[in-house]
Amino acid sequence: MPSRYRKLSKELHLSGPGPKRILALDGGGLKGILTLGYLETLEQLLRQRHGNDPDFRLSDYFDLIAGTSTGAIIAACLALGMSVVEVLEKYQKLGRNVFSRDWLRQGVIRARYDKGRLESELKSVFGSDTTLESDQLRTGLLVMSKRLDTGSPWPMSNNPKGKYFRNTDSTSHWISNADYPLWKVVRASTAAPTFFDPEEITIIERPGMKPEKGQFVDGGVSPFNNPALQAFLFATLKGYNLSWSSGADNLLLVSVGTGRSDPSNDTTSLAATGAITALMSLMNDCGNLVETMMQWLSASETSRVIDSECGDLRGDILGGKPMLTYLRYDMALTKENAVSLCPDLALQLGEQLNNINAMDNPLTMDLMLAMARKLAQDSIHDSQFEPRFDLPQT
Repeated sequence: MPSRYRKLSKELHLSGPGPKRILALDGGGLKGILTLGYLETLEQLLRQRHGNDPDFRLSDYFDLIAGTSTGAIIAACLALGMSVVEVLEKYQKLGRNVFSRDWLRQGVIRARYDKGRLESELKSVFGSDTTLESDQLRTGLLVMSKRLDTGSPWPMSNNPKGKYFRNTDSTSHWISNADYPLWKVVRASTAAPTFFDPEEITIIERPGMKPEKGQFVDGGVSPFNNPALQAFLFATLKGYNLSWSSGADNLLLVSVGTGRSDPSNDTTSLAATGAITALMSLMNDCGNLVETMMQWLSASETSRVIDSECGDLRGDILGGKPMLTYLRYDMALTKENAVSLCPDLALQLGEQLNNINAMDNPLTMDLMLAMARKLAQDSIHDSQFEPRFDLPQT
């Protein structure tokens, strides 16, 4: 069947008329395989809505794809125009190669995994010379990281109107964000403390002086491991220079998670030290707060119960008028859910099933992918995507 939609240029995705569509992808280590399980169904549904064109990609539909940590890897791949099947193949290879434990890397100070492996895989996927301004990026991209030496969250994007995208002041020596290598931006977002060493990005280069380099770590240690709220702010706040219109008819945001754990039953490797347990608890708190805010701001057909006191907030919209349409897809990633959904795969894992919430266990990837595929079929529906958000027809 021939295509019945008009492909948009990157410039139209970012600066053309609305309505606008955003995809936001959570961090979570190898649990990003869950995200891809959901995205398979999402891509298939949206392809069917647009004439079953085999060349349809999520980068055709979404005007901005945002990601944190493992979500940044997936987001960058999608923004380059890869299909979900292509991303899944690369992701599985990367996960098994990078998260191969080296038992010589022990101790409190040393990172658990060799950053060289991760760098090599990212360069293989994105190329060494591809930058944030590359024409290979087919739509808007937003990567969430944190600059450790200043303590500030850093959203990095390919928006040409961004304040720091291009340095046109000949007296100033900061490096344009446009010139940042894409693999390095993604690597910065994935530099999870204790798992990988921080990533250095050159920020300022003055003639005859030592370059100033920022130390970047995983965006998950900012409030935006779930980047949905940051993506909404990025799209609508004037300072970011996109200034998209808000409103349920003007803005759709689709958010995909990496599984909610049960902290009271967490026996994974993440609980190895009190410090890591506290960090993960803080990340979960931030994630719940982001979901609360997004449901409070929006009209949503997928609202979940936040807690027993506030419920799902469906009748409690901030200001009485939704600022966007919001869809969230995620699951409870528990042993009980795994056994219920995929009993054969769960049984094969044996004791490894206790580590289902670990961010660095390749052995659980097949099970998590199967779980996500099953739940995606039940939770992602055509009726959730209003015709007003369809791409313009040819």
